[in-house]
Amino acid sequence: MHPQPVSARAPAAHTAEFLRVKALAERGVANAQHSLGFMYVNGQGVPQNYEMAVAWYRMAATSGLEQAQYNLGVMYQKGQGVGQDYQQAVYWYQRAAEQGYAAAQYNLGWLYAKGQGVAQDAQRAMHWFSQAAEQGDPGAQNNLGMMYESGKGVPQDFRQAIAWYRRAADQGYPRAQFNLGLRYDNGQGVQHDPVQALSWFRKAAEQGHAPAQFNLALRYENGQDVAADSQKAVGWYRRAAEQGHASSQFNLGLIYDNGQGVVRDEAQALGWFRKAAGQGHAGAQDNIGLRHEFGQGVDQDYALAAEWYRKAALQGFASAQYHLAQLVDGGYGVEADPQQAVEWYRKAAEQGHLRAQFDLALRFESGIGVAQDYTAAMAWYLRAAEQDYVAAQYKVGVMFDEGDLVADAGQAYGWYLKAADRGHAQAQFALALRHDCGQGVPRDYQAALFWYESAARQGHARAQFNLGLMYLSGQGAAPDALTAALWLQRAAQAGVEAAGRYARQAAARMDAAQRAQFERLAEEQRAV
Repeated sequence: MHPQPVSARAPAAHTAEFLRVKALAERGVANAQHSLGFMYVNGQGVPQNYEMAVAWYRMAATSGLEQAQYNLGVMYQKGQGVGQDYQQAVYWYQRAAEQGYAAAQYNLGWLYAKGQGVAQDAQRAMHWFSQAAEQGDPGAQNNLGMMYESGKGVPQDFRQAIAWYRRAADQGYPRAQFNLGLRYDNGQGVQHDPVQALSWFRKAAEQGHAPAQFNLALRYENGQDVAADSQKAVGWYRRAAEQGHASSQFNLGLIYDNGQGVVRDEAQALGWFRKAAGQGHAGAQDNIGLRHEFGQGVDQDYALAAEWYRKAALQGFASAQYHLAQLVDGGYGVEADPQQAVEWYRKAAEQGHLRAQFDLALRFESGIGVAQDYTAAMAWYLRAAEQDYVAAQYKVGVMFDEGDLVADAGQAYGWYLKAADRGHAQAQFALALRHDCGQGVPRDYQAALFWYESAARQGHARAQFNLGLMYLSGQGAAPDALTAALWLQRAAQAGVEAAGRYARQAAARMDAAQRAQFERLAEEQRAV
């Protein structure tokens, strides 16, 4: 919509001009009546008075003056001086539009597009936008481009969309410049051309178009089609953020939170997150929820955390759905409700949130908050495991190993191996046991030793114990009493009951030099 009324020439000497125009208006001169209405709208030479403006606009409009008809339509559309009435706005825009008045044609097209005051009708919107566009109205030209791009009211045609965007962009219309940049960026209707895309984005951004400023900022932040420049990224984000662009506010908050290109400033970060969250930005709402949950820059408050998570969760933001599920599951800030927790886990899991898929599988496996269902548990574990979520890979291995659905040693080994290769200690221990005992695979002490040691170095107590025994007995490696004793002592410290006895056996096999070395290394081990 064109937001501003169209004026006659602004008066030079307001008070004197007002008296002159008023005299002409009272004699029935339509142009003077329209000018007088405009003066009342803007408080030029007279106190601002929308009701008087409407009265004078109406006189001029009734006599057929298209400018006055358009401005009266604007007053009805905005509800200035009269009750907001889209049907009356349509009536007056139609009268002006039929006289060829481009601004009225544009606004009439907008009302048809939105279904305000008339039934929504994309073809009628297209008709009136076309009328205004042919007269050179850049807003109408841009809207035609959008309609051709989306196929609303007309068959989709990217080339036509480009042509209309270009006509408006060449007039300096920033929205069209931005849209034209997007088409060059994604190669729709025109050959992909990052240089042209960047040029049009910059033209729109320099005119203050916030989405273009955001787009430029992203490019400078990520080094996309330009050299990465964190200072320029911050500058463009800030220009858009100060106009209320929520995604720019959120990204600016992230930059201050991480100290990327600026001095880290938690208060600034929180301020921008709050601005974005207040506009409904789900990522910012989730972020503020996290801060309240963990007391980061604010007082810890689980109830407030749940409130912010819920705002984002209801918008379908998967991370917030998962975080809310955890609070509901544990009864933090809200009443504990395992069934409701499962539903939030499910919503996040269905959007591909890996931890939610894993936690949902755990609940189906254990029957917490939902009926126990091994089939559903395996399905959710598999969805996460196939996306390389290592804890889920291990659990799939366990389910094949234990035969909750079907026992399959080969499948179990395969999933344990995937998890073990990515450092999962329990999976490494499970592989070591198989090679140690020849369970489903040929017995291979060297492989067992390798996997026991991989798990042991991560603090797995049983792996430390078994590794010590292998070094003590010389399985998979030459006997080594010193190494055996060190691992067995670590296992004993971790609570493996038999480890101390075997550690003493290993110590008894050492010579004096080895025992001295053992005492020194053991002391270092205890100090860690």
